[in-house]
Formats: sequence, C-alpha cells, structure tokens
Amino acid sequence: MQEHRAKGSKNWTLGVTALASFMMALDAQVITTAFATIRRDLGASVETLQWTVNAYNLTFAVLLLTGAALGDRFGRRRMFAAGIFLFALASAVCALSAGAVSLIAARSAQGAGAALVMPLAMAILSAAFGKEERARALGIFSGVTGFALIIGPATGGFITENFGWRWIFWINLPIGALAVALALARLRESFGSKVALDIPGLVMVAAALVLVWGLLRGNAAGWASAEVMTALAGGALFAAAFVAWELRAPAPMVPMRLFRSRAFSSGIAASLLFYAAMYGVLFLLPQFLQTSLGYGPLGAGLRLLPWTATLFVTAPVAGTAVNRFGERRLVVLGLLMQAIGLGWIAMVVTPSVAYSSLIAPLVLAGVGVSMAMPAAQNAVMSSVALAEMGKAAGVFNMGRFLGGAFGVAALVAVFSADGSVNTPATFSSGFAAAMMLAAVLSLLGAVAGIWLPARRRLALARAPESA
Repeated sequence: MQEHRAKGSKNWTLGVTALASFMMALDAQVITTAFATIRRDLGASVETLQWTVNAYNLTFAVLLLTGAALGDRFGRRRMFAAGIFLFALASAVCALSAGAVSLIAARSAQGAGAALVMPLAMAILSAAFGKEERARALGIFSGVTGFALIIGPATGGFITENFGWRWIFWINLPIGALAVALALARLRESFGSKVALDIPGLVMVAAALVLVWGLLRGNAAGWASAEVMTALAGGALFAAAFVAWELRAPAPMVPMRLFRSRAFSSGIAASLLFYAAMYGVLFLLPQFLQTSLGYGPLGAGLRLLPWTATLFVTAPVAGTAVNRFGERRLVVLGLLMQAIGLGWIAMVVTPSVAYSSLIAPLVLAGVGVSMAMPAAQNAVMSSVALAEMGKAAGVFNMGRFLGGAFGVAALVAVFSADGSVNTPATFSSGFAAAMMLAAVLSLLGAVAGIWLPARRRLALARAPESA
C-alpha cells in the first residue's frame, strides 16, 4: 500500500511539473505565428514588436539562476506555485494589452514567472525520483515540453485565425489555475542549500543587456550616434564588470571556473550562436510567410512543421549518436547543415517564391540544429562534476536565452537596414539579408564546435575526476 502511494506521488509530481513546462513552452511558440496580426492590430513596427520576444527572453535569462536560489531558500513547491501564478497573471495582462508597451511589460513579467517555474520543475522532479527512475522521468518531461514546441506555431495560428491573438494568452489562465491547485495539493515541499543571492552580479548582467538596445537603435539613430555608442560601450563595460565580480564573488551566480574547461566554454559558445540564429529565424520566418507569401496565421504555422518537427524525429537519434561519434562531430556537422539551409533560403526568397522551394532547406536546417542541440548540451553537462550540474544547466539555459535575445535583435537590425514591412518585395529583401546573417551565426557556431575536445580525449580528461 505504501509503495502504491509512493508511486502515485511520483506520478503526480511528473504530471504537475510537465503540465507547467508544457504551458511555458507552448506560450513561447504560439506567439510566433501571431506576430503579423499583433503588429497590424497594435500598429507596432517590427523593431518594437521584437521586444515582445526579447523582454521575455532577457528577463528569463537574467532571473533564471536567481529563481533556483529562491526555491532553495523559501521552498521549491511554494516558489514553483508562485511562478505559475505570476505567469498566468501576466498572461491576462498580455491579453488585455491595448498597446505594444503594455504587452512588452507583461511579457517581461511572464519571463520572470517562467524563470521561477522551469529550474524548480527540474529540481522538484529530480528530487522525487531515484537515480534508477530519474532518466525515464526526465525523458517523459522533455518529451512533453518538446511536443509543445512542435505544435506551438500551428496552435497559435489556429487560435489567432479563429478567435483572435489575445486568446493565445487567455488559454494560460485555466491551465495555470489547474497547475497551481495541483502543485499545492500534490507536491511535497522541499528546500535546498541556502546560498547567498548574488545581487551585485544580477544587477551587472541586467545592465549589460543595454547592448541589445544599442543593436536595435543603430539603424534609426545612426551607428555613430551618441545614443548607440553609449549603449554599446556601456553594455560592454557592465559585461566586463560582471565577469570581474563573478571571479571574486563569495557566492557567484556564474562560477567562472567552469569556463576553464574547453568542453564547457566551447559548448556554451556554440549554443549561444546557434540559438541566436534559431530564435531570430523563428521571429521573422512566420511573418515572411504571412506578409510576403500571403498565408494566414494557421497556414504559416503548418508550414513551419518541416523545420520544427525535425526535433521530434532527429533529437532521439542524435542522443544515441553522441555516444558513438562524440559531441564535436555532431555539433560541427549539424551547424554546418543549419548554415547551408538558412543560406539556401536567403538565396531563393522572393515575394513569388513557391513554398515548395523552402521545404528542403527548412528540413536541412532543422535536422542540423536537432543534431547539434543535444550534443552541445551533453558536452556542457559532461564537463563538470556531479555537484555542479545544476549550476552548469543554469548557465547553459542563461546563454540560450541571452543568445536568443541577441539573435532577434541582430536579425531585426539587418532586416530594418535592408527592407521594411511596407510591401511583400521590401519584406522579402530584408528577410533575405537577415537569413544570411543567421547562416553566418550558424557557421560561427560550427567554428566554436571545432574546439570541443574529441570524445576519447574528453573521457581521459574526466578519468582522474571520477577516480
């Protein structure tokens, strides 16, 4: 009887954490096919609209490690439920937004809620399952999250086309209410080690993100203007100050000693670059399909499937291939494939291009990044001791969302310099230039991947640590 109750408790833990993760992942994707409609409805420019993505990404990235620390200190279940509540409340504000500014502010609050939920979901799940069961539980958890990422664009397109874009946020309220109720009723409270919060580091890394503002204002204000030069220089100075502080902080948010490992630093660099390309494409591609090719939100979402669905097919195979061929080969080959696929799109896009001409490069890019993603993450996680895997995972995800914010900002800056939303022709021109930049970022990610140690060498390097 006691064993049956324990199994039921574990299943509830898996179900509640997977439900919360599904809601966060789905929300991150459903908005992609609603961008064109939101832009027209709120009268916002592409430059302004990209902040609906970056406000979420930047807030999530900056607060991610702090969210885990708050759960350790005040209770993981309590802060997990608080994060879901904040996310749902912010979703209601998004749905009620009458202008771009209020939508951007609410998206920032959503990012803060997600920064509490996602790391604590993993911690709660890992604590509930023993070592022999944990891999299976995490596999189911990741599968549910991955499914949300795949169906998100099409789901967002269907809702936007049939009910209006505000309903992509309203649907979070019943899901959030159910998740909060189940979390409080079914999850056990747990605490971690009460480490000091790195408030100075948090402030410095947040201030360093003024770099993104400089990238976005370059075309409008002039790249040599005082506003842009001050933003870029100030961001660089705060980034340097953050690194200097983390090197001597008693409880650093990002332990800089981790970067002494070539596998860790190369894996983080490659991930930051390919996520920059991927998030930038995910912001602009659905708008191209709608603005230049004339598809509706649902049609655009369905036409992203040759790209997004490759993750479901390729990632499990790539996970097995990592053990056979090593991380370096998969990261380099995968990012070269993504670079070729995105460059191919840049070469063929016109207002009259047939969608069938985009399928092959979309599949090529999707298979490539689906190979590189698990390989890079495995390189990062395998390069640290077991006790530091939580910190390594936090740094990896922080780099992922900071890379996404940089990628959206950089691709939008290039789009604005070479095109506009005024006509299908001008949108296609700007989109082609942005895709070429995404291809270059992917190529740089492949170069970073070359520095990953070979599998045999990595295993030998870790042998003394295991001993």
